[in-house]
Amino acid sequence: MTILSFDIEEWFHLLDHPSTRTEADWAKFPARIHENVDRILDMLARQNQSATFFCLGWVARKYPEIIRQIAHAGYEIATHSDAHQLAYQQTRPQFKEDLIRSIQSLENITGKKIRAYRAPGFSLMEANKWVFEELIAQGIEIDCSIFPAARAHGGFANFGEQEPCWVEVNGLRIKEFPINVANIAGMPIVFSGGGYFRLFPDVVLKALWDRQSYVMTYFHPRDFDGGQPMIQDLSIVRKFKSYYGLSKAMSKLERLMAGRQFMDLSSAEKQVDWDQARVVRL
Repeated sequence: MTILSFDIEEWFHLLDHPSTRTEADWAKFPARIHENVDRILDMLARQNQSATFFCLGWVARKYPEIIRQIAHAGYEIATHSDAHQLAYQQTRPQFKEDLIRSIQSLENITGKKIRAYRAPGFSLMEANKWVFEELIAQGIEIDCSIFPAARAHGGFANFGEQEPCWVEVNGLRIKEFPINVANIAGMPIVFSGGGYFRLFPDVVLKALWDRQSYVMTYFHPRDFDGGQPMIQDLSIVRKFKSYYGLSKAMSKLERLMAGRQFMDLSSAEKQVDWDQARVVRL
């Protein structure tokens, strides 16, 4: 199964950077989300593909028409938090408040239950595994935040699973659809979304995707926006990661879609035999 998902946030929602951290900072940048979401929806219509949209509560309140547009097009909507902050930088009460606000903001527009969550930057780790308890308490049934390797923004280096599974914390269970990694030269490398997807050439991506029975993709509207301004105070390395390959990413994704059927999270959930799925206890 290949799951197509988009994290609906603005082009300036860069994590762990001083000038893009708060809502006051965001007000300094021009909006580009309408044209960028339109670009994604037009592509999906051309390709006749399904997808799940992990949306910020902030987007739902500031631009409710975007959430309505996605919902009216028939796509599944999930939450990507409210204020796009790294989960491990939040206290448990702060995380709970952010999560509730995001769920309510999205449900008020769609009229449908929000069942799935993805943490900004996949920012879950051993130290904040209580997040799963909070997700379950607020009615979230599926998480898509596990990064099964060590990384700057968190990750579970010893997670040991790259297929849909159960995550259990203190006796509570939630369905998990983790991100993929591929071992290249002994290093776990992500290939199915974001800057990693933009970096690799088509032939490498096709080979990696073809050898996986399960792929969880994750893209952002900014990934396909070659005309977005550059945030000048980023480091050289961060500029490369944030801006490389933007103008070619959409055509690259469409080429990979040729002969391949993507699905949304809800459809993927129905294909899993959850009675036989592995349980990962954290």
